[in-house]
This record gives sequence, structure tokens and C-alpha cells, in this order.
Amino acid sequence: MGEEKNEKEPEIMHLSTEKHPKNDQAENKKLKKQNKTLKTWLLVLSIAVFLIGWLLGSLIPLPNTTGLRSLLSTAGKADSSEKINVVMNLMENSWFFADSIEDLDTRLTDQALKGITTNDEDLHTEYMSADEITQFTQSINRNFVGIGVQFTNSNGIPLVTKVIRNSPAESAGVQAGDIIYSVDGTKVEGMTSDEIVALVQGEENTKVTMVFKRGDDLVTMEITRAEVSNTIDGKITDEGYGYLQILQFGEGTADELKSYLDEFEENSVTSLIIDLRDDGGGYLDALKGVLSYFLPENTLILQREYSDGTVVKTYTDQGQYTSFGPIVLLVNGNTASAAEAFTLAMKEQRDDVTIVGETTYGKGTVQITKYFDDGSALKYTDSKWMSPEGVWVNGTGIAPDEEVKLPEVLYTSYTAMDEGDSYALDSVSDYTKEAQMLLQYLGYDVDRTDGYFDESTQNAILKYQQDQDMEETGVLNKDLYEGLISAVVLDWQTNEDHDPQLARAKEILNG
Repeated sequence: MGEEKNEKEPEIMHLSTEKHPKNDQAENKKLKKQNKTLKTWLLVLSIAVFLIGWLLGSLIPLPNTTGLRSLLSTAGKADSSEKINVVMNLMENSWFFADSIEDLDTRLTDQALKGITTNDEDLHTEYMSADEITQFTQSINRNFVGIGVQFTNSNGIPLVTKVIRNSPAESAGVQAGDIIYSVDGTKVEGMTSDEIVALVQGEENTKVTMVFKRGDDLVTMEITRAEVSNTIDGKITDEGYGYLQILQFGEGTADELKSYLDEFEENSVTSLIIDLRDDGGGYLDALKGVLSYFLPENTLILQREYSDGTVVKTYTDQGQYTSFGPIVLLVNGNTASAAEAFTLAMKEQRDDVTIVGETTYGKGTVQITKYFDDGSALKYTDSKWMSPEGVWVNGTGIAPDEEVKLPEVLYTSYTAMDEGDSYALDSVSDYTKEAQMLLQYLGYDVDRTDGYFDESTQNAILKYQQDQDMEETGVLNKDLYEGLISAVVLDWQTNEDHDPQLARAKEILNG
């Protein structure tokens, strides 16, 4: 859960580097007798040094002698309290590659700050450059200039998982399940998600030519980029229930939600399904605004505890819609932070809420953002949050009232198949195992899902190829494999019959 604060960057003072003079001086014992010749004096001195070394090594404990040796070997070292300044100075002035890096000081500073804020105890505290904080803010508010799609890039397959309503992509005909093939003539295979996003996004009203792989076909579309903002989807189901999908708790979420609630109320819809699956959280103010629609004014929704033990409580504002209920909340392992706070507040402060799905992520901390005047920012944890009844979900999550699993195929991570690879009858492979699960999900008869390519697998592939007007080979290759993945994603996004969690929510509302 995040909360924004605008603060100026404090002045940073760099300390000068200073070496400390060596302060160890050896004392020579006085000789009891004066020798008349240099030869005799050197002989006596050699014997004395030998005896001193033997005595130190034999009579003084090892740690003490180690300390003496250390004092002798640290001459010329910098004070460790000056370590950061010394390292920065060496990297800027003595590092071989320094001259080849543009704006080296900024690069080193950013890397150093990332190192300072990276720790095992708190994965949510991080320093972000100006570009990174901009992308982070856009991801929460879900507002950006682009075409309006969500995609995953798991194992090298840039797969469109959702097309945002009323977006340029929807107008152009992009579908969930399409695989991004190229952007403005640049093939994206092997690129990271950030690299693909950089190609797709751009200035408003500019055009981008996208090629998508859809089954065996390559589909080319020219799409005009536009401002896209979408944190909520909603509709009235065939059964007459209000369905709301909260994708993120962003700055505009409360306003978006109000338009749907008004529509539901106008159509006499009372029972609601609120889908929080894959909602990673968002802003505390947005959470408060959304909960104010469902709970009476001045209802406790959240408690924040700081490191000194101080507890600050958050209450709803006015604006409750009193006509809605009962309500089913859908959650999964990616439901986190503000979405978990919403879930617990609704469950604890209403008596008509049922939670369906799977145990949530379990993020029980609050981050605030300190902005610097160069555009960068520090997002750091300043408190933990607890539910109205004092429940802290961190590391444990929220167990649903009714656990309902999705088909196994939707939990699988798929690995891109190499061009030219193929699998046929009597072979064994992980790709065959995944294809068997995909075919089974799509309704084709497969006797096994263990990766052994049997006759039932061959027949299912032949039937799928026939249905898709593909060449009927009965062989699993890259095109067929990716086509199956696309078909499953499209079906999942458009066919509610394959969503057992949503089906159970409807059963509960139906009584």
C-alpha cells in the first residue's frame, strides 16, 4: 500500500577524504654494552630481534600478535567512515571505464542508493530513478499513453492477457491471447517487458504499427496511441448481478467506481461480485474513497502502527450506497496490500460479505514516497497496517471463506519453444505435457497429461488443427504450441463458463 508525500531533496554534503598518518613506532632496547666494532653491534642486534620475535610468538596469545601484525599492515588505509566518499572518488577519477559512461555521477549515485535501500527484511522499500517512479505511478493509476493492453512476457512469449475497454487496442481489434510479434517493424522476440513497453508507448495521437500472432496468422494493425486510464471494469451479468473488477486502487478509482454503482442502482441491481484477483493494491486515499461507498460514515477501516508504537486509525467518509448486498469478494494469491485491506474491512464491518477464491498474497506494510527535485524518489516502509479488528496479514494473507481453485493450466508457466522443434507420436517432453493440459482445457479428449505423446494426444491435435483450418499434421510444433496458449488465454478472458470461482460466487448470491 502506498501513500504519496511531496518533499524536497535534502542538501547532501560530501566529506573530504583524509588519510591518517602512521602512528606506530618501534622502540629499540638499549644495549647494555657498547661494542667497539660494527660487526659485533650487528651480530648482537640480530640476536636481539630474533629473541623478541620468538618471545612474542611463544608468550603472547595469537589474537594479540595478529593485532600487532594488523597495525603494521594497515598503514595507508582510509578511515572506514569515509568509505562511500573514497569509493565514489575512485570510481569517478580512477576507474578505467569512467570516461565511457555519460553522466557517471548520476549513474553511480543511483546505483549506490539502490544498494542502500535493497534488503532482505523489506522488499518494498526501494530507490527509484525518475523514469522508474514515473512507470511505477502509471502502473498504479493505470494511466499512460499507449494502445491499452496488458501482457505477460513469461519465458519469452509476449502474450496479451487483457484488452482495456474503450482503448485504441479494442477499437483496432486486438484480442486477449494475441502474441506481440513486432512493433513498427522491430521483432520483439527476446526483448524484456520494459523494452516492449518502450516501443509501444509514445506521444499521444501518434501511430504505431503492431503485428500480432494469432494462431497460424500474423495480423497487422495500425493503432493510434491515446491516453488510457482504467482501474475498474464492470457490468451487469445475465443473472442480474453487478460485477466489478477492481484492477488497482489508483487516484481515479473511486470516481470510476461511482459511475458503475450509479448504473447498478438505476437498474435495481443489489447483489454484487467484486473481483480483486490480481489487484496488487494502491493508494490509501483511494482505498478510503472506495470503502466509503460500502460502509457507513466514520467506520474504522484501517489501523497503522509505526515503529515507536503509535497507532493511527483511518475512518470512512460519507457517501455510502445503502442498497447493495449481499456481496461476494473474489481473491487469489496476487490480491495484495490495499486490496487485502479492502477485503478485511468489508468482511469485518459488514455481515453480508463472503470471500471466495484462494489465500491472498500477505502484504501488511505501508510505503510513502519521498520525491527529489531531480524527479527520482524513495519509496520506503514507514508503518504496518492492520484490519479494524487488529489482524496483520503480512506473510500469511487472508484465507477465503470458500477455497475454489482454477484449472491447473492457468497456473502453468510456459516456456517458448524453439523454431524447428517438433514432437510426434511416442515422444516425451514437457511441451507435450503442457499441450495436453491446454487441449484438455479447451475441451479436447486427452487420456493423459504426463508428457507422453500417445494416440489420444495425436487425435486431439488433429481435431484442433481441423477446427482451426490448419494443416492437419498431428505434430506439435512452435506455431501449434503458441496457438494453444493464445486460445486458452482468449477463452479465459471471454468465457465465464471456465471460471469456477466466479461460478461459485453466482451460486452464493443465488442462495
